[in-house]
Amino acid sequence: MLNIFSKELNQIINRGFDRSLRLAVTGLSRSGKTTFITSLINQLLSVNQVSQNTLPLFEAANGAIIAVKRVPQQNLNVPRFDYEANLTDLYRKPPQWCQSTIGVSETRLAIRFQRQSGLLRHLKERGTLYLDIFDYPGEWLLDLPLLHLDFAQWSLEQAQIHQGMRAELTQPWLEDVKKLDLSAVVNEDVLAKLAKAYTAYLHQCKAQGMQFIQPGRFVLPGELDGAPVLQFFPLLHLTQTQWKTLKKEAKPNSYFAVLNKRYDYYRNSVVKGFYENYFSTFDRQVILADCLTPLNHSRQAFLDMQTGLNRLFQNFHYGKRNFLNRLFSPRIDKLMFIATKADHITSEQIPNLVSLMRQLVQEGGRHVEFEGIDTEYTAIAAIRATKQVIVNQNGKQIRAIQGIRSKDKRLITLYPGSVPSKLPNQEFWQKQPHFAENAPHFEFDSFDPQPLEQGETIPHLRMDAVLQFLLGDRFD
Repeated sequence: MLNIFSKELNQIINRGFDRSLRLAVTGLSRSGKTTFITSLINQLLSVNQVSQNTLPLFEAANGAIIAVKRVPQQNLNVPRFDYEANLTDLYRKPPQWCQSTIGVSETRLAIRFQRQSGLLRHLKERGTLYLDIFDYPGEWLLDLPLLHLDFAQWSLEQAQIHQGMRAELTQPWLEDVKKLDLSAVVNEDVLAKLAKAYTAYLHQCKAQGMQFIQPGRFVLPGELDGAPVLQFFPLLHLTQTQWKTLKKEAKPNSYFAVLNKRYDYYRNSVVKGFYENYFSTFDRQVILADCLTPLNHSRQAFLDMQTGLNRLFQNFHYGKRNFLNRLFSPRIDKLMFIATKADHITSEQIPNLVSLMRQLVQEGGRHVEFEGIDTEYTAIAAIRATKQVIVNQNGKQIRAIQGIRSKDKRLITLYPGSVPSKLPNQEFWQKQPHFAENAPHFEFDSFDPQPLEQGETIPHLRMDAVLQFLLGDRFD
């Protein structure tokens, strides 16, 4: 009990004097969260340890930061972010990308710095900032909107997006659900079989580039794999009249009642627990998005990503920070929207990528800007995989990128194409043969990481701008 009290008191003191900062690294599945955190840790640990400054835009790296080290985290119930394993993958011959996030993890950095200004510089020349960084699956993140939806509302929302490719993929499962007498006594085996088929449908959606996947734990169950709490599904085919009748007449042991019960348990126990443990105490946030890969899939995949991104804002607390809310009601006072994989396009296309990212999140962006917090939009490569090169083609010099293509491990030089600067319309998709190998307008390939020597700092693109926005004001 004494240890718990001491820990809580220490947290209050650190928050009160603004000595700690909790960073939420947010993004949909495959947006690069683990890669981003690995690079961020590496860049900070490398400050003052490399022969040249690789973070020119991060002002504190030019003398204010004395040293950085990893220290034990506060919450001993959460796995430690496996930074060392990620580095090992990058130092392999050939290098490999970091493994995707499969559960919650965190890490804590202690950043020792020389105060540059402010009242405290007279009282204490040196200070320490404790930076807590959290990683969690994007699939689980998209379950947070369920906190505001009952079973009927969620089913209706799923029915509204049940079109196009989704309708094709779900047809066999939906036909079986339609045959089910929802007022009949539940058969657990039948329910489990239908839930398994629904899960397979969600995996198919994911394979087609769609990212608005609910429930997220169905495709990344973690310790809940096989548990009855993951054996439910939405009812897409019911009319309003049928909903009212079933709510009124269905018995407690019916399919309808059990589906409702399991959804409520999932929402109130699994999702709410995830929210309360990790989402109520963040100070700053980055939202990562891979805007390029959906362009290689379909218009529906692209719009699906937009829907998912704009749902991320509903469950975070935004607002200006002061002494009292630092102590009792932490709020996010800085938010950065980041388009990832900026090294997969040529440098003159980066402004278009930033513009596209801005339009993708404009609905949620207006919400947080209304709260008066600092927001920023940028495009980065947390771990740079390609090099910018100039090639001669028919007597003309053309910007291109060069790297090891993931699908065939070949060193290639290519011009990937033009990134649309605004949300693509229907005509754009009709013109783009986006499944063709010889797509004339765009072709965003995946690349392997660049080879690294042991101990070498991870190459990046604009991680210094990210650090300056998120941390720069804390070293004054």
